[in-house]
Amino acid sequence: MVSIAGRSIGSGGPCFIVAEAGVNHNGDLDMARRLVDVAKEAGADAVKFQTFDPERLATARAPKAIYQVQTTGGDESQRDMLRRLALSPDAYRQLSAYCRQRGILFLSTPFDEASADVVGALDVPAFKIASGDVTNLPFLAHVARKGRPVILSTGMSTWMDVERAVQAIYATGNRDLILLHCVSNYPTETSDVNLRAMRNMAAVFGLPVGYSDHTMGVDVALAAVALGACVIEKHITLDQSLPGPDHRASLEPANLAALVRGIRAIEASLGHGRKEPAASEANTATVARKSVVAAHDLPVGTVLTRDDLVAKRPGTGIPPGELDRIVGRQVRRPLAADELLAWEDVG
Repeated sequence: MVSIAGRSIGSGGPCFIVAEAGVNHNGDLDMARRLVDVAKEAGADAVKFQTFDPERLATARAPKAIYQVQTTGGDESQRDMLRRLALSPDAYRQLSAYCRQRGILFLSTPFDEASADVVGALDVPAFKIASGDVTNLPFLAHVARKGRPVILSTGMSTWMDVERAVQAIYATGNRDLILLHCVSNYPTETSDVNLRAMRNMAAVFGLPVGYSDHTMGVDVALAAVALGACVIEKHITLDQSLPGPDHRASLEPANLAALVRGIRAIEASLGHGRKEPAASEANTATVARKSVVAAHDLPVGTVLTRDDLVAKRPGTGIPPGELDRIVGRQVRRPLAADELLAWEDVG
């Protein structure tokens, strides 16, 4: 288990739901606050943003990803796009304070060491690291040395990539680590998701494992919870039609609320794992189960054969599984056809 702001995260605990606002504020602080409101009202545990300095994050000629070109056009560089989406350090301080006011945890993924220091100064309860930095081992160590839990997305990664990242974090003495399975395409095709990798990651690394979902809708995220994901991260937006790279692969407010309800319903349905009747089944059991009854009138002294007995509802008498113990016994009192037998009726 890993503890984040008093919440125990791991196998058997409640799923930690992160509403990923990311850059879907489009560089507008008021829109960012509205995303905080959406996450809080939906019942998410945390709302997460992204903290970066465009000049530190990308070179002047760094290209956009295909999905970014599709959503924002190809006439600008990645750095130019990032400039339009960046918020100031003061804006993040205001967002952190607003989250405290609203009663929801504030998180923000840093993309460089200076941004990690900005985020760290906001007293965040954990650091979330993006898949793009799995192989940036010096950066992982810089973040891990801050001594707070690390949630690491693992999109685009091989087993060796993840192993090296885990060891880089462990080498700092920080062992509060959660891995998120992820596919870094926006949106992700369901056929690419490979949810079974979550269980293998948990077995190989012995760590809590969750899922960062970039598929459309909520189905895959819900399936991940059923498979044991201890964290679900999902992008959110005020409106999928807004301009920007991530809006189309994000959930609008009503769907985020539906996701949270679905996750909590799945958690309730998973139960304790013991095979035993639920208390709510008691009445149905008496009505739907069967008992041994007389197939026809049976006078006293009748030596019972299989033909004298049938199984019928209700299930308040001798279970049909005991038929072999009844056959060959004598009837002690007259039994009418369709009458349930009791053990005291046979000797």
